[in-house]
Amino acid sequence: MERESQTLATITFQNYFRMYEKLAGMTGTAKTEEEELSKIYNLPVIVVPTHRPMVRTDHADMIYKTERGKWNAVVEEIAGWHGQGRPVLVGTRSIEKNEQLSELLRRRGIRHEVLNAKQHEREAEIIAQAGRVGAVTIATNMAGRGVDIVLGGNPPDPAEAGRVRTVGGLHVIGTERHEARRIDNQLRGRSGRQGDPGASRFYIGLDDELMRIFAGERIAGLMDRLGLDEDTPIEHNLISRQIESAQKKVEQYHFDMRKHVLEYDDVMNVQRRVIYAERRKVLGGSNIRENVLDMITRLVQAQVDATCVKEVHPDDWDLEGLRAEIGQIIPSLTGLLVESLRGLRADEVADRVTDAALEAYERRESEIGAATLREIERLVLLQTIDRKWIDHLHNMDALREGIGLRAYAQASPLIEYQREGYDMFQATLNAIQEDAVRLLFRVEVVPEERAVARPVMPVREPAVHGVRSTPAGQPKVGRNDPCWCGSGKKFKKCHGREA
Repeated sequence: MERESQTLATITFQNYFRMYEKLAGMTGTAKTEEEELSKIYNLPVIVVPTHRPMVRTDHADMIYKTERGKWNAVVEEIAGWHGQGRPVLVGTRSIEKNEQLSELLRRRGIRHEVLNAKQHEREAEIIAQAGRVGAVTIATNMAGRGVDIVLGGNPPDPAEAGRVRTVGGLHVIGTERHEARRIDNQLRGRSGRQGDPGASRFYIGLDDELMRIFAGERIAGLMDRLGLDEDTPIEHNLISRQIESAQKKVEQYHFDMRKHVLEYDDVMNVQRRVIYAERRKVLGGSNIRENVLDMITRLVQAQVDATCVKEVHPDDWDLEGLRAEIGQIIPSLTGLLVESLRGLRADEVADRVTDAALEAYERRESEIGAATLREIERLVLLQTIDRKWIDHLHNMDALREGIGLRAYAQASPLIEYQREGYDMFQATLNAIQEDAVRLLFRVEVVPEERAVARPVMPVREPAVHGVRSTPAGQPKVGRNDPCWCGSGKKFKKCHGREA
């Protein structure tokens, strides 16, 4: 059985990227994500004009009643352009669709290349030659991105490039609309680069995923009323705009989901910064002693505040309980005279107990040695912070899973998460402080001569006369005795077996 995994650290991509002092980027499809880039990263989107005028023709979508009708139409268009020598790039949403189309083209005898991120070595070569005369390339959305498709091949043949331009340049076919317009725009953008001619068209089936979610039934009813069969498409800019509107709705939904996750992670992000700042202090090591003394002072003050409350008369303060609580953390304070605290104000009680605690730590330092105690402080603080932080992450995950139910009580889950998360984090900081101080007052330094040495696996010596000998310095081991290596086997069946 495998051990349950533990979360050591968590962060969203958004908060990870926002940790950079400078953040910028360049892409041809940032405009559709302008709202998210602005709201999440505070980054404006600037559109740079193309070097040469765009002359690519983006045709209206062709919508078919069934997937079979759509694939038949795609194959027919590929065959038509292939016969004229025009290069065609076909984009699919998955490797499965990629291979399905490849099989249809193979049956038609159309030579083609398949690009589906499986052929890493040939990927750049395949996509670089996708602009040659009559080339047919089928690619998934993730394959071949970032490689320029040069008309006439790469390196280009001027005569071949001229012929490709004459027949209209690279023709891009999309076999399905993606949920994000950005992905569709990336596919279209493979054609019509640097002022070259080109064209693009998307083929859509009413049983495609996006159409099933948005408007598929309405368009199907329209096709039925018009008496259209599976091989007769609808082509209209109005429908293309409706599909683009559906994509915008899906994009907004996903953006809202990512923003929602980020709002919850922003709570963790504040806590993460505090914890990592504390770890950096410890790792820096410049003022560890001062940190520990400050922790002792704050710990004592918290215990005194819990005992010496204003609402209770000083004569009724549970000073015995105060001594017992602090004594569990700092053993030397169990002998603190309670009578010496009676009749004092709360601040005076805190000062006297704090002085006693700091004196106890000074004595500990003189006993152990300053250099040794500094190293112990570093180890104890790091281990305590890490252990408590891991527990806190687990608890915050549990809180996050069930916080949505607060909506049934007419409470905002996010606000409740922020409030309870803050309380849990304060409890974690207090636990770090208390555990670290307790360990520092209890840890023992064992002299080197008393330390138990770790068993070292002896090096096997070469066999003598066919029998492996025990290592030098080991007592004589009988053949039926347990082997000296700790394997649990008899010596004769382990290091004493015949070679």
